[in-house]
Amino acid sequence: MSIGGLFTILISAMLVNNFVLSRFLGICPFLGVSKQVETAFGMGMAVTFVMTLSSIITYIVHHTILVSLGLEYLQTIAFILIIAALVQLVEMFIQKASPTLYQALGVYLPLITTNCAVLGLAIINIQENYNLIETIIHSLGASIGFSLAIVLFAGIRERLALADVPESLKGFPIALITAGLMSIAFLGFTGLV
Repeated sequence: MSIGGLFTILISAMLVNNFVLSRFLGICPFLGVSKQVETAFGMGMAVTFVMTLSSIITYIVHHTILVSLGLEYLQTIAFILIIAALVQLVEMFIQKASPTLYQALGVYLPLITTNCAVLGLAIINIQENYNLIETIIHSLGASIGFSLAIVLFAGIRERLALADVPESLKGFPIALITAGLMSIAFLGFTGLV
């Protein structure tokens, strides 16, 4: 595939088919860890690492082990095991490197294991018959798009916390309205690719 084709995959995964705002995958950490930009950025980086690395490993496992042994029906279980192992690695690293971020992420860090965006990305890469380079580019685009969405959302939520919002909309209701408006705004990228 040409450089232009790879760029199209990157932009498509990042903006047009954003995993959070277009495919509605990974909503749990998107809503749960988006009250502060700093924690949202940390979660975005952790998810970026897990999504990219898990896509590479699941691609290799799928094509070298599952397909060659005729065990494609074990795809979901194998992918979940790979993702869980990577999340444990990230959790141990963040706990040692940044205890403050580890405390701020709380229960949402181990929940990356069950983040449907990570598993969905691995399965979509296989379904789209991407080669290894296309898988890496698609994974980078999807994870950057996830990070972009969660950091933007956290920035808006920080401003909303200081705004004069009607009492009935304070907290989660205004956050959901904001997420819906962000999703509509990202629809504007539809004609881009």
